[in-house]
Amino acid sequence: MGITTYSKFEMFKEDILLLPHPFHDNDILTDRFLLEKAVEKDIFIYYAPVEYLNENATVLIVGITPGFRQMKKAYSAVLSVNTHLMDSERILHQAKVMSSYEGPMRINLIKMLNELDLPKFLGISSSDDLFGSANHLIHTTGLLPYPVFYKGKNFTGSTPNILKTEVLRKYVMNCFVNDVARLNNPLIIPLGVNVAKVLHHLSNLKLLPPAHILFGFPHPSGANGHRHKQFSKNKQKMKLDIMNYFRQCK
Repeated sequence: MGITTYSKFEMFKEDILLLPHPFHDNDILTDRFLLEKAVEKDIFIYYAPVEYLNENATVLIVGITPGFRQMKKAYSAVLSVNTHLMDSERILHQAKVMSSYEGPMRINLIKMLNELDLPKFLGISSSDDLFGSANHLIHTTGLLPYPVFYKGKNFTGSTPNILKTEVLRKYVMNCFVNDVARLNNPLIIPLGVNVAKVLHHLSNLKLLPPAHILFGFPHPSGANGHRHKQFSKNKQKMKLDIMNYFRQCK
């Protein structure tokens, strides 16, 4: 387990600890935490302490990018721990745990993973344990590891095209791909079609093994009105893919 090779936490740690607690939104959406901007494309990328990497994870859940809610949770987590008694890796681990999927999205995600019988292969009673006692079995991340905002809103991955936008493609190739290379051949679950498209591309480049990717999994957001239909359509194939993954890889 460890911190990603591109971690910027030490650069920002002091500034984070100087934030008021609780802080206001504009306290973290500032130039101090701005990593990159492509003004002509209305893209802004901010730092968030979500860089912890669980190298031993059996399951890798991949979204597009941390949203603003997750960003705020991660900052709050750093401010709530005793940083004098914890090293950076433990601080980032705590921030990761506290800011991962929550609320209705987590409920929907757990329900679908249970329906696919994933707990049986992991030796746990419910996928709910992945966000608690069995957290060591899972790693969650985004294709774009830091929060990306497009036209002032959470970037959804559809427009602009990630692979055709230089600043976004750079983060996929330099951060996400390198992180996956450090993992121990996990089952990769892309959340939604936009993530799946990028993973298809990476597998075509031989950067990811297609047999390890659970294609067909819908995004668990409640705003995704097509998730039930998509899940039902792909359910049996995904169950078979999970079975084959654990038979061949674990």
